[in-house]
Formats: sequence, C-alpha cells, structure tokens
Amino acid sequence: MGKYILKRIMILVPTLLAIIFIVFGTMNLTPGNPAQVILGQQATPAAIAKLNHELGLDRPFLIRYGDYVVKLVQGDMGKSYTTNRSVFETIVSRFPTTVKLATMAILLSILIGVPLGIVSAIRQYSIFDILGTSAAMFMASMPQFWFGLLAILFFSLNLGWLPSNGVDKWQGYILPALTLAIPVAASLLRMTRTTMLETQRQDYVRTARAKGQTEGKVIIHHALKNALLPVVTVAGMEFGWLLGGAVVIETVFSINGVGKLIIDAIRMKDVPQVTGCALFLAFFFMMVMLLVDILYAYIDPRIRARYQKG
Repeated sequence: MGKYILKRIMILVPTLLAIIFIVFGTMNLTPGNPAQVILGQQATPAAIAKLNHELGLDRPFLIRYGDYVVKLVQGDMGKSYTTNRSVFETIVSRFPTTVKLATMAILLSILIGVPLGIVSAIRQYSIFDILGTSAAMFMASMPQFWFGLLAILFFSLNLGWLPSNGVDKWQGYILPALTLAIPVAASLLRMTRTTMLETQRQDYVRTARAKGQTEGKVIIHHALKNALLPVVTVAGMEFGWLLGGAVVIETVFSINGVGKLIIDAIRMKDVPQVTGCALFLAFFFMMVMLLVDILYAYIDPRIRARYQKG
C-alpha cells in the first residue's frame, strides 16, 4: 500500500509540470499585454517596454517557463503583476473560502443524490423512480449560473431570506453551495441507482434474502456497501471538480475565493497568479483522488488484499 501511494505521489511531478507549461503557453498565446493592462491605455510605449523588461516578459517563453519551475522548486510562486503580493499568500488567504463552499456543496449533493438513488433502485419503475430520474435529468441539464441567478432573484430579492453576495455570514454559503450541489446530486443519483440495481441482482444478495434476512439488512449490509464503490469515485471526482468549478459560482455570488481570484487574474493577464491558482487547484484535485483510492481499499477488502500482495 505504501509503494502504491508513493507511486501516485511521484506521478504528481510530471503532471504539475505539464499544467505549468499549458497555463504558461495559453497565457502567452492570448492577446493582450500585462504591462499595458497595468499601466493603462494612456501609457507610452517606452513605459510599457520598461515594465515588460522588469517583469521579464521580454524574454523567450521557454526561459520564463524554466525560471518559474526553478523558483517553484525553491518554494517561490512569484508575485502578482497587479498587486505585487506573494501569489502563495494570496491563494492561501482565499482557499479556505473555496474549500468551505465545495465541502458544503458535496455534502448537500450526497444527502440529496444518494438517498434518492437508493429509493429509485429499490422501487424501480414506481412513481418514486420516475420522479427521481426525471429530477436528475432536469438538475443535470440546468446551467449553474442560470440557477444561481434565479436563486438570487427568488430567495434574496423577492423573499429577502438569504444574502445575494458575499460570505460574511454563514447564510451566504447556502445559495452558492446549493447551486453547486444540484448537478452533482444528479450525477450521484444516477450512479447510485445504477449500481444498486446491478448489486441487487448478484447471487450473494439473493442468498441473503433466501436465508431470511430482513429487506433493510439486505439493502444496507449487502447491497449498499458494494454499490458504494463507484459512488465514492464519482463523489471524489466531483469534489475535486467543485474546487475548480466554483469559478463561475464565485463570480455570480461575488465570493472572494480562488475561483474569482483566477477569473480576475485572467482578465488582468496576471500570469503568476493564474499559474499559481491552477497549480493549487490541480494539486488538491489529485490529492482528493489519491484519498479516494485509499478509501477504496478500506471499503473493499479485495482491493486491500491486492495492495498487500503487491
């Protein structure tokens, strides 16, 4: 098991290097000049050229990429072009907000999607199943920014129950977390329903029923435990996606998280800030997937035995 974890951690290095290269290349190809954005439209060409030289933007792309990687290995993610603050400190100050939002969203989606998926599978083709699958299709096809705007109009402007922007109070997390949770809950509902239907047809489930065990015990102790493996994978992937996918929702609700930070940095063509945010989100996404793989081994003893033999 230890060798497997070490192997997965070693894969992080080339993956992160590739992410840096892609972000650097994308920002280099997009139109616009960071010095022009910083100094404004009235800046003279001489002033723009001077600032480009100070920022190192007049050097070749590969040299800038290599310098960034060397500094990153030394623990330096650079400074923002626009604020001149440390990129790492800026991200760390905003990352807890994004983590809270993503955590609330994934918990809401699990509480909504998994129970509905179980009920849909147990009562296949019933009214509960039809309503559940229809709701899943509706939730999955609904654009998040559109649902977020509708939620602001209804719950904030019309009813006045919840704040429309910011997370100064805990109530501010409710609408954005619910907006993020809706499509994830739909995915978990469909996955739970599919895996439960497959598991209920297995021989060991029929054997448990033949032995006279109650239906609740058969579902919880035999069917559900084995059906959870794919659900755990989807939930882990969705949580990693929520860390980066909160970009649009943080913008809609004016939340000062990493998502809004990266959007503002892209607008200003702040390469160090964009690269740092992308690295941070990619690193935590891969850590989440590593934890999911480890959790697999604790849920399924067959996988744990395979790791021990390896």
